[in-house]
Parts: sequence; structure tokens; C-alpha cells
Amino acid sequence: MSESTTGSKLKWLWLAVLVVVIDLGTKAMATAMLTYGDPVPVMPMFNLTLLHNTGAAFSFLAEAAGWQRWFFVTLALVVSVVLVVWLKRLKHHETWIAIAVALILGGALGNVYDRVVHGYVVDFLHFYWQDWHFPAFNLADTAITIGAAMMILDMFRKPDDGAEGSN
Repeated sequence: MSESTTGSKLKWLWLAVLVVVIDLGTKAMATAMLTYGDPVPVMPMFNLTLLHNTGAAFSFLAEAAGWQRWFFVTLALVVSVVLVVWLKRLKHHETWIAIAVALILGGALGNVYDRVVHGYVVDFLHFYWQDWHFPAFNLADTAITIGAAMMILDMFRKPDDGAEGSN
């Protein structure tokens, strides 16, 4: 199919690149300006706290023997290829989902960079309430979360194209 019939959304790759650039830039600033594990209060319930995560979300598998680093790199790269193919196949009118895919792709690649170069993901955004602390995260994680939320909202935003018996 030509781009005119599919309405290729690869043009949204710029958003993924922007997410990677902002994510890596903020991680570099956090690494340069913060002391590991030392919270810097910004406002009530929010600190900047430099932490390193060798696991996945919420430090899942962080205590594993080291194999998880390359497992998560491989997984993220496979998912990234799938996301680019999905982006390419989106129709002209599917801009909302294209933005969601680009945000997830950018976030995944930002964290992959950390895993390959450092062996861990740099986290520094730290929210808490009294003695309860939400796991620290970064802007890549934020982009992934926003993209995933957009995809979930998209399921409720429009009827399923195949729901009316058109096969």
C-alpha cells in the first residue's frame, strides 16, 4: 500500500526522538546534579532522588543475577520494532494512537539506552505521601505511562471497527 492509502504515521517518529532527547538530557542533569540516594525536596510530596534501577518497572527483578539487563534490552528492542511497524500501518485518521505509540517507543528507547550504556535505568522523580513512597521513575517511564493511558482511553473513545460484523 502506498503512503496515501495507509496515511503512514511514521512522521510521528519525531515525537519518539524528542522523548529520548528530553529523557536522556534530564537523566544526565540528575546524574550530574544529585547525589545518589540523597533526596532533594522540591515541594511537599515530591523530591528529586537519584536512584539506579537494574530491574523493570517498580524494580521488578532488580535483585536477579544480572541476566535481566539483556533480557529487558532484548524485550524493549523487539517491542520497539513492533511499535514502528504498528506506527507505519496506522491509518490516516489514527493520529491519537500514533501519538501514543510514539510516546511508548521514545520511552522504551530512552530506558534501553540506559540499560546498554550503564547497566541500569536512571530514575530521579520521587513522589511520596507521609511514610508511603512511590517508586522513583523518569521521563521515559512517564512517556510510556501516558502512551499506555492514551491507548486505554482510545478503546473507550470509539467503537471497535470490527464490532459491526464487517470481516
